[in-house]
Amino acid sequence: MSNEDNRTEFRILFGKQIEKLRTDQKLSLRQLAQRCDLDYSDIAKYEKGEVNIKLSTVYELIKGLQLSPKEVFDFEFYFKENNSKVED
Repeated sequence: MSNEDNRTEFRILFGKQIEKLRTDQKLSLRQLAQRCDLDYSDIAKYEKGEVNIKLSTVYELIKGLQLSPKEVFDFEFYFKENNSKVED
């Protein structure tokens, strides 16, 4: 698997994590958008892994979800080239 495929998979997994954390708090996209400086349509794209995300955007999502960075990045991801697992 190429490096680009790994990046895409990471984006998708990160987006699923954001969506899970948002829905666990019973927040709509609009409600989360109101808590941070982001548009709800952009949050939807991040959750689907459709676009790259900047660190400043990650910060806004963490702020809006009222969670720690560790909680937001608490998901498993495997690099496909050498099948190694990234963990704490």
